[in-house]
Amino acid sequence: MIDEKFFLGRQPILDRTQQIVGFELLFRSPESLYAANVSDLQMASASVIVNSLSEFGFQEVLGRHKGFFNVTREMLMSDALELLPKDRVVIELLETIVADAEVFERCRTLKSLGFTLALDDHVYSESFHDIYHLIDIVKVDVLETPDTSLAEMVAKFRNWPLTLLAEKVENAEHYKFCSQLGFDLFQGYYFARPVVLRQNKIDIGKITMMQLMKQVMADAEWSEIEETFKQNPGLTYNLLRLVNSVAMGLRVRIKTLRHALTVLGLEQLKRWITLALYANNDSNGVQSPLLEMAATRGKLMELLMLASHGRAAGEIADQAFMVGILSLIDVLFEDSMAELIGKLNLVDSVKSALLHKDGDLGALLLLAELLEQADFPAVNEQLEICELSLDQLLTAQLETFSWADKLSTSL
Repeated sequence: MIDEKFFLGRQPILDRTQQIVGFELLFRSPESLYAANVSDLQMASASVIVNSLSEFGFQEVLGRHKGFFNVTREMLMSDALELLPKDRVVIELLETIVADAEVFERCRTLKSLGFTLALDDHVYSESFHDIYHLIDIVKVDVLETPDTSLAEMVAKFRNWPLTLLAEKVENAEHYKFCSQLGFDLFQGYYFARPVVLRQNKIDIGKITMMQLMKQVMADAEWSEIEETFKQNPGLTYNLLRLVNSVAMGLRVRIKTLRHALTVLGLEQLKRWITLALYANNDSNGVQSPLLEMAATRGKLMELLMLASHGRAAGEIADQAFMVGILSLIDVLFEDSMAELIGKLNLVDSVKSALLHKDGDLGALLLLAELLEQADFPAVNEQLEICELSLDQLLTAQLETFSWADKLSTSL
């Protein structure tokens, strides 16, 4: 672990096909959380970013995706910025940066070196006309911009070959509106917002999935579980892809359903079935952002439980994984959490965590959600409640990112 401690947040950026194309990385030092001078709270120093990513490795933090970084004017001018791999990063100029001659020259230099440049939380301004020629991506806070102003702004940006990114997209309707306006990239957890739709038609696939979940939670016979799998070929296919995508210490690759069932064992099978539900329910399969989010929650919670309890964690670490994975099934099935939990054979501690965020498991779930929101002051407080250190959190995050990236890469 590096000497200087910091919080690390990672928020997904999606394209029009709902696939993750990058992550915005947010760094914050513990000392800055409650500082009176808010102007420097956006980021740690450029040297911390460069040193941290050099030590951890871009592959561990970002996987196959690009990293979007906020930079202040001071960071923009720093030589350390040029040490970042230009093919892996997008440099975002914060909205506080004034478009003067010095900034223009610096952007031109970075552009000539091959860096991708973006404007963060940007509002159209004539003062940026010269700089727009050097910019690749413009990020617009669509939550704070009225719809009429948004349409006018998009029309003006069309004078340059810019890629428009909609920030803070809150729900599916908001996404659709921004997409129709011409935005190509989207940031926000609209894909993970529960939408309760009481459908009249029967969805055979979802019924089969719920039946399978009930069986594995109730430790049903292998033959019964296998028969249910056979009723849903798509689920079987995705399970096998997921299992084969993750290094599990097996000397041979899993080729058939029966092989997967016998080799994995029931506890691991519970995990992969639940992950496969997310992959099976999305046209992007294992590239589903909902799958990545659920998997990241589950793995992070498992690792933090192990960090907290050590070898004594045992079964509760498995429960932590399942709480994280199941925490988004209301989105997956478009039904209420209470309704879905009532149909599953879950232990009380898991139920309480999912429904009320009670107990140690509930506290870890809240910590995972706060990290997704990059609410670092709240994360700091929740770490104390969970009796975890910042070092333990960062170590678990890095291992989780690497694991989730392998999970989402089909072999």
